Amino acid sequence: MRRTPPPRTYRVKSFGCQMNVYDGERMAELLAQQGITPAPEGEEADLVVLNTCHIREKAAEKVYSDIGRLKREDGSAPLIAVAGCVAQAEGEEIMARAPAVSMVVGPQAYHRLPAMIADAVAGKRAVDTDMPAQTKFDALPARRKVGPSAFLTVQEGCDKFCTYCVVPYTRGAEVSRPFKDLLAEAERLIEAGAKEITLLGQNVNAWRDEGNCGLEKLIEALAAIPGLERIRYTTSHPNDMTQGLLDAHRDVPKLMPFLHLPVQSGNDRVLKAMNRSHTVASYLEILDRVRAARPDIALSGDFIVGFPGETDAEFEDTLRLVEQVGYAQCFSFKYSARPGTPAAEMDGQVPLTVMDERLARLQAALNASQLAFNRASLGKTCEVLVERRGKLQGQWLGKSPWLQSVHFTGEAAIGDLIRVELVEAGPNSLSGRLLQPAHG
Repeated sequence: MRRTPPPRTYRVKSFGCQMNVYDGERMAELLAQQGITPAPEGEEADLVVLNTCHIREKAAEKVYSDIGRLKREDGSAPLIAVAGCVAQAEGEEIMARAPAVSMVVGPQAYHRLPAMIADAVAGKRAVDTDMPAQTKFDALPARRKVGPSAFLTVQEGCDKFCTYCVVPYTRGAEVSRPFKDLLAEAERLIEAGAKEITLLGQNVNAWRDEGNCGLEKLIEALAAIPGLERIRYTTSHPNDMTQGLLDAHRDVPKLMPFLHLPVQSGNDRVLKAMNRSHTVASYLEILDRVRAARPDIALSGDFIVGFPGETDAEFEDTLRLVEQVGYAQCFSFKYSARPGTPAAEMDGQVPLTVMDERLARLQAALNASQLAFNRASLGKTCEVLVERRGKLQGQWLGKSPWLQSVHFTGEAAIGDLIRVELVEAGPNSLSGRLLQPAHG
């Protein structure tokens, strides 16, 4: 059995959603705990973790392409671990097709990476796609240093079974982390440097503690922690937008005025075929209620074009919804048939050329909506959380309460909250004028 030298350096490459970004950060912390350090920029790593996403079409083929690119000129390759949702869905197939892969680990089992690396060093290949509900979080190391904005996973999995989506099969059923564990991790994040925490979940507003209280109670408890300045949450489902959560937008100043609430389509027949279990009218009612609670709220959403059977007229309904809502940001995608999902077997699969044309029109409408929102922000004063330096001398970049990218010049430091006046708007960012010194 061929042995491999223990890895001294690593690189984690995460694809897809913010949950994957969080998982990638946690895997990096696990590897650091083992004494493995990040590979310097431009240098090859001894261990590469491909943290995959299974949402888009040909996701698995992209993994094999990425694996192939890791081969070195001398024919050797680093230790390769495939993690994430493609790993969960196709673990044994990956091991069969890609001999260069030493380990495959699903999103609920990556806390076992150190043991799998030890096996790989000894020449053993392994697949671990178990789904032990809470064990992962119990086994992960304490977070010692984070940026000013940090992710905190509070809920995983999905019980909604939208007909186009693989998440229930790759992430499992909806599971909520315990209230006390989340407060403890939030406190550690703040001690490690976080000023803003974004609560994450496949359906984050489905979070419930053992006493069945909802996400608003967690938000209220987090807001009471000294040193935490901002709270956000994503991704929400319309079915789980309770009145209590809407009230939190009114009553908790640290909860930022931003709501990401995917709708997917502006047509009721398409929504029913998607098994979204909300209508356009019920979705708009939620938006009306959250705007009543927080009039300055910025709205974001997700859209899919070209779902099987979608007609031109039904797509026009989506464009009308975009115009009616006035989104500040949005994500939009062409429908992608995922093996094993009901929609993949539906009649009326829309030709790719039609989907391309619809996506271009939708994105033009969404970009116009975002620019209009940014322009409507001009003249406002707000606090910007500084996240990094800009490209120009003395320039800084950060986020407004409405999750807009804002750049400004002046004296500041990463992690500062800077009060600025928004003075110039572009399609993707705004310029701010410094009004007062930082406070942290």
